[in-house]
Amino acid sequence: MLKIGVFVGEEGNWTFLREIYDDLVARYPVEVYQKREYDVPLLYGRLNRWAYREGIRSVLRRNDVSYFEWASELLAPASQLPRRHKIVTRLHSYEIYAWAPKVNWDHVDGVILVSQAMKRKFEALYPAQAHKATVVYYGKPLDTFRYTRRAFDFSLGMLCGIHPIKRIYEVILAVHELRAQGYRPHLHIGGARIYVAPGSRYWFAVHRLVEMLKLEDAVTFHGHVTNPAQWLRGIDVFISNSYWEGQQHALLEAMATGCYCLSHNWDGADEMVPEENLFMAESELCQKIVCYAELPAEEKERQRAKMRAIAEEKFDIRDTCAGIRAVLEGVAQGSRGARPSAGMGAALP
Repeated sequence: MLKIGVFVGEEGNWTFLREIYDDLVARYPVEVYQKREYDVPLLYGRLNRWAYREGIRSVLRRNDVSYFEWASELLAPASQLPRRHKIVTRLHSYEIYAWAPKVNWDHVDGVILVSQAMKRKFEALYPAQAHKATVVYYGKPLDTFRYTRRAFDFSLGMLCGIHPIKRIYEVILAVHELRAQGYRPHLHIGGARIYVAPGSRYWFAVHRLVEMLKLEDAVTFHGHVTNPAQWLRGIDVFISNSYWEGQQHALLEAMATGCYCLSHNWDGADEMVPEENLFMAESELCQKIVCYAELPAEEKERQRAKMRAIAEEKFDIRDTCAGIRAVLEGVAQGSRGARPSAGMGAALP
């Protein structure tokens, strides 16, 4: 039976792997890399550097193929070892510029990208590795993120860390504009404050903006959301306003629960929502929100059901698990990568 080593890193790095890991454990013997440190005076640094490298090498050696959830700090040293082990990694987003240059891609056998847009970026940077690249979309457990009918009350929602990349500031300005036009939207922002710079400044900036525009009764900061499936059931229109994503998890979750979803046209957003649900400028966002708000109730329900249908077709966690298994088994058997099955890497019609 195929033996799989899994490299994840810190506890927070498991966020996107839970269901995939459970699927692997149910089918194969799985060993998870655990970092070990020794507290020995004088030899602390040298001993722990050796233990770090040896720990990675040992897990690679004991397994038929090793899966690195992030193409980052664990993959970089693993890829520098002599080429005796089979390695598959999933490259999400930030790693493409932060860590990919530190990886010896000649020693990586399979690269899973989360969107066609990310695949294009990877192939442009590493054309000699293009044959190893496979798109497997993120997926969600659709029985957890269930479709729910709801009465429209002009609730707008964003679910993300309070960080400049998410462009919450601009959506608050859009809410101000909608209220100036006579509409009464309420923006709900779910997400934790990011303390690493520039997150702290941004957190203060968006809160101050709400005060300056006197929108305290129109914008609610919910902080960290522990149950996104339940939280999203109270949202009518979900807004993704990022300028960069690999493939946004919160947007998938919102689609699955039946929120009407609008997204800034960041590179790859067209793989998630239809063209008519994309916008560039704030004025377009306001226009699309108003157009939806003025639809009859039955048409609103149809549009929400369309979001759910896309999630069911393209973003089911079972398809994600199957896609990753296909790449792992293909690499273990000697064929690098694997062709995406239906729904794993196809663009929206």
